[in-house]
Amino acid sequence: MQAIDSFLESVVGYAWGMPLVVLLIGSGAFFCLYLRLRPLFHVWHATAVTLGKYDSDDDPGHISHFQALSTALAATIGVGNIGGVAIAVTQGGAGAVFWMWVAAFVGMATKFCSCTLSQLYRRPDERGALQGGPMYTIELGLGRKFKPLAIMFCTFGLVGCLPMFQSNQVAELLNAQFGLDPLLTGAGCVALVALVAFGGVERIGAVTARFVPVMCLLYLGMALCILVARSDVAVDVFGRIFREAFTGTAATGAAMGIGFQQAMMIGVRRAAFSNEAGLGTAPLAHGAAKTSEPVREGLVAMLGPFIDTIVVCSLTAFVILSSGLETVGKISGVSLTADAVQSALGTPGRVLLVLIVMMFAVSTMVSYSYYGKRCFGYLFGVRSDWLYTWLYLIGLFGGAIVAVETVVNLIDSALALMAVPNLIATLLLAPKVKAAATDYFDRLRAERRAE
Repeated sequence: MQAIDSFLESVVGYAWGMPLVVLLIGSGAFFCLYLRLRPLFHVWHATAVTLGKYDSDDDPGHISHFQALSTALAATIGVGNIGGVAIAVTQGGAGAVFWMWVAAFVGMATKFCSCTLSQLYRRPDERGALQGGPMYTIELGLGRKFKPLAIMFCTFGLVGCLPMFQSNQVAELLNAQFGLDPLLTGAGCVALVALVAFGGVERIGAVTARFVPVMCLLYLGMALCILVARSDVAVDVFGRIFREAFTGTAATGAAMGIGFQQAMMIGVRRAAFSNEAGLGTAPLAHGAAKTSEPVREGLVAMLGPFIDTIVVCSLTAFVILSSGLETVGKISGVSLTADAVQSALGTPGRVLLVLIVMMFAVSTMVSYSYYGKRCFGYLFGVRSDWLYTWLYLIGLFGGAIVAVETVVNLIDSALALMAVPNLIATLLLAPKVKAAATDYFDRLRAERRAE
């Protein structure tokens, strides 16, 4: 097992090296400039679309705009926002949070482009269901000669979309708090997810549309209570984030001696793991949305990185950094966040966090089951995609009993290799996105003038 851990550590080191960081940040910055920030100026319109103002049952697709965003957020607002931020802070210091913000801001443009493309290039599968996602964008948008990139995306998607990190962190938390055997946690996760995962995207969309708002409000309420209780250190915490983003840190714990480059790479990696901008997973959900206007779904998708990273991850970072526990060096992941919450709110806060972590984890597990199934269906045909659900449930159980380092390195490596074909296709097809966006925004402006 030690040899496997060493191998995966080497792989993730190469996969998430500076070239991929430059690709993620550089492509996002390019999309911002190429589109002249126009999508970002339509945040209120994106909100109106999400809330159903433009919904029509006659539009092609399977789920509403809100259900599509909820499904995508269910996948992104998960344990990565709680345990992932803790890992970012312990490995990269407070400065890693700044680079998470940068990655999220440019990631909004990346998600707009990739999810608009997932609507522009959709096709019916063997069952007649309309499907969209990076593999279809690559094959239909770039041509069949680029199909190896689509196969690459789906192959690594089978691993990257496994919910092993989520079940691992839930098992760790329940074992630490209540002494619950990880085997029992794994079995419980399998049972919960199986109830929804076999129901297809319609059931997943319906469940997440009810689940996501509740869990977000619970977590935001808890984090805001801590923010108010520790308002006296807020200025110092945010000062550290900006200062250490460029100068590194001299912390005495796990982040001792972290430099600028390492803080940046860790921040970008954890942001990508958290909001998935550029990785190509969200287009799988947004490609199923009911709409005849691809740009609308791109705008809805754009809200994801803001909600996920700028809001939720920032609150988690404040909870941890205001406690000072990130310098201890003995705890990490979701356990660190739990200790930080308890230091501010006592045992009731810790119990509430356990509940929230379980909700976050289950919601991510449910959404990822759909993502992986779409990749499996593309490679082997949708009539056999039920097989992936069983493989997914096995992976879910296995994640609960494997060491966290092994899980993180395995999933991170696969996600990195998913990003490459997705970003290549999105960059090559950027003119298609710009043309569609220009047409839509011009029509929208004309409609507003006519009112």
